[in-house]
Amino acid sequence: MVVNRSISTLLRVLLKGNHKSWDEYLPHIKFAYNTVVHSTTKLSPFEVVYGFNPLTPLDFLPLPTSFVFIHKEGVSKSNFIKDFHEKVKNQIQAQVEKIAYFKNKDKRVWSSNEGDLVWLHLRKERFPNLRKSKLSPRGDGPFQIINWIFLRNMVCILLSILLIWFLL
Repeated sequence: MVVNRSISTLLRVLLKGNHKSWDEYLPHIKFAYNTVVHSTTKLSPFEVVYGFNPLTPLDFLPLPTSFVFIHKEGVSKSNFIKDFHEKVKNQIQAQVEKIAYFKNKDKRVWSSNEGDLVWLHLRKERFPNLRKSKLSPRGDGPFQIINWIFLRNMVCILLSILLIWFLL
């Protein structure tokens, strides 16, 4: 998870080799992580959950003499939080769409018909018996597509030599 990686990075930076006192730094690191603005939501994690940022030591400095405080009722605060969460949700969706656009902009849609010849990429995870060495060929073929079979969330392509399953 990104949270664990971020916290471990902060711990490494703060500890600088003194590995016995990590538990003393953890509350400060947690506070720092929860109050920093994240690039995806444009808000801090604390603000996403509660609708406002937590108090910091700077907030306890003396205030100006004008004591004009606006107290929001429970219903208006609830509506504010709902609107706020909707704003965060829209921001996350926009970020996901932006990332998806950049990840998919150079991808081509693969389409083939029965009878077409295809080349098979031999991944080590899927074909361990055929990829025993780094120097062995990474692909094999061409194979002729004999038939397409659709089962629930999987597609099966019957090739002239073997059967391949794809998850949709």
